[in-house]
Amino acid sequence: MAIRTDSLTKRYGGVTALDGLDLEVERGEVVGYLGPNGAGKTTTIRLLLGLIQPTEGRAEIFGVDCHRQPVEVHRHLSYVSGESNLWPSLTGAETLYLLGRLHGEVDENYQQELIDRFDLDPSKKVRAYSRGNRQKIVLIGALMARPELLLLDEPTSGLDPLMERAFRLCIREARDRGQTIFLSSHIMSEVEALCDRVGIVRDGKLIEMGTLTQMRHLSALAVEATFDGVIPNLSNVPGVTVTEADGQVVRCQVQGSVEPLLRVLATAGVTRLVSREPSLEEMFLAHYGAGDPSGELDHVAH
Repeated sequence: MAIRTDSLTKRYGGVTALDGLDLEVERGEVVGYLGPNGAGKTTTIRLLLGLIQPTEGRAEIFGVDCHRQPVEVHRHLSYVSGESNLWPSLTGAETLYLLGRLHGEVDENYQQELIDRFDLDPSKKVRAYSRGNRQKIVLIGALMARPELLLLDEPTSGLDPLMERAFRLCIREARDRGQTIFLSSHIMSEVEALCDRVGIVRDGKLIEMGTLTQMRHLSALAVEATFDGVIPNLSNVPGVTVTEADGQVVRCQVQGSVEPLLRVLATAGVTRLVSREPSLEEMFLAHYGAGDPSGELDHVAH
C-alpha cells in the first residue's frame, strides 16, 4: 500500500480541519482528491508529509509512519505545491541541482528532457521567472527524481494549456513506470483525464471514493429523446425526472437503471435518442452543490 490513513483527524482549537479520514491508495495508482478551499485537502497532504501532528489517527506512506518517521517518508516521495517558494538569487539550473541533491542520483538526460518539454530556460535567475516558470522548476525537480510517490497539490497552478498538456504526459509516463500519484487539483478535466480513482472531501470528511465508472452510477444520466408522434408521460417512469419538453423533444435525467425508460421509449415512436454520462464536474456538483453558499464551487468546477 502506498498511502494508508486510519481515522486521521486534525483539529485547530474548536475547528476540525480533517475528520476521521480513512484512505487507501494502492501502489501504481493515480488518485484524485477533490474539494473546495477549506475542505481538508491541503491538511491531508501536510499530515502525509509529517509537517503537522495529527490530533488523532495515523498516516502511513509505504508502511512508514508519517508523523514518527518523516525523514524516512520523504525518501520515497516528491512534493509539489501550487505556491512555489524558491531561492531568488539562484538560476534555474542551480535550483534543479540542489533539488536533485536532495534525492541523490538524478538522470541528467531525463532532467534535460523535462527542461525541453516544459520549455524552460534554466540560465535565468529565479527572481526573473514568471509564476508559471517557477512552477515549471518545481515540477521538473519533482519529476526528475522518479520517486515512488508524487504528492501534488495544485501542481499546474500558473501553467498555460500547452504546459498542462506536457504535465499530463509526464504523469501518464510516471504511472506507466509504476509510480504512485496523489493529485489534489481544482481542474476537473485534469483529474478526469489522469486519475484511476477519485475521492471527494467535504468539511474534512471523505464523502465519496471510487473509479469514475463507479461514481457515474451514483449520478444521473442525461437523456434526450425526439418523438415522431404522441409523447408519453415520462414523469411516471421510475428514476426519471423530466427537465425540459420542447415540441417533440424531451430531455430528462435518469437515476439508477435506464431499463424502465428504454421499455417505454421502445413503443413510443422515437426517431432520435441521445444519452450522455455525467462529467466529473457534474458528479462533483451533485455531491457538493446543494450546500455551497460561499461560491467556492465556482473556483473548483472551472
